[in-house]
Amino acid sequence: MTRQIRVGGVPIGGGAPVVIQSMLNTKTTDVEGSLRQIRQLSAAGCQIARLAVPNMEAARSFADICRESPLPLVADIHFDYKLAIAAAEGGASKIRINPGNIGGEDRVKAVVEVCKDKHIPIRIGVNGGSLDKRLLEKYGHPTAEALVESAFEHLELLEKQGFYDTCVSMKSSTVPTMVAAARLFRSKCDYPLHIGVTETGPVKQGLIKSAMGIGALLLDGIGDTIRVSLTDDPVQEVYAAKDILKAAGLRRQGVNIISCPTCGRTRIDLIGLVNRVDEALKTCEKPITVAVMGCVVNGPGEAREADIGIAGGDGWGMLFEKGEPVERLPYDELLPALLNRIEKY
Repeated sequence: MTRQIRVGGVPIGGGAPVVIQSMLNTKTTDVEGSLRQIRQLSAAGCQIARLAVPNMEAARSFADICRESPLPLVADIHFDYKLAIAAAEGGASKIRINPGNIGGEDRVKAVVEVCKDKHIPIRIGVNGGSLDKRLLEKYGHPTAEALVESAFEHLELLEKQGFYDTCVSMKSSTVPTMVAAARLFRSKCDYPLHIGVTETGPVKQGLIKSAMGIGALLLDGIGDTIRVSLTDDPVQEVYAAKDILKAAGLRRQGVNIISCPTCGRTRIDLIGLVNRVDEALKTCEKPITVAVMGCVVNGPGEAREADIGIAGGDGWGMLFEKGEPVERLPYDELLPALLNRIEKY
């Protein structure tokens, strides 16, 4: 079991459930726009949000956002240690830094002192695309070993100041590298891990890479908090993270939809129907399995383990529970009947 930190009121590590994070794509100086997106993320199921703090103007706005945010906020800092201090004093629940790029040991010490005083954890963020030149020369390219060595060097800087309230991330755009780095780190250390694949590409590729990388680690019991990085609305990152956690058996809240891949027996617009069911139940937190099947011949039988489901025929369909028929309905009435039944479930 890993040691535990707390980000605001959210525990990370130490046996706590895996925490879902995302990062805003608004400008931090846009206070109202940022708060609006934070509220959207919160409604979708996000538990912690991160914001870029690239300059002192953004740091002042970050403080304004912290005062009204429904979520604990992480300040994402690069290069300027004064921004980390300003964000910590402005209400950050966590500071994300790369200790190697904010200056000398005295500057790291200055950040640590304010975080100690305010009980704010620090996330060490190691990225394959920004490794120290010395490590690149040693390993030839951003290997898992290089990422782990970088993480331990940064941890040593913090530990030298007596600071242990730390979370670590080692991200790469290459799935095998990211997975290998996390496994290697976990074999050597019990700091909590934030896991994710970075710079994943278009949404389809991003979902596949994230599911492979994050999912592989979660099944190994590795990972205390996750972010699915997508070139898309951050809300979609949260939905994807919830789906990965459900697929890994680590989350019961929310609907698990199962559906058949269609075949020659299908006589309905199954693809369209599944998409409508998915959209209608996106925010439903009931821990149930819902089946949407393409034919009434095999539908209830193949999906007998589902709590509730529908199967379509030629212009009509069937509502069923636990594999048993409940009601025969015209096709247009299937979705309303399903949603009504789930509402009462």
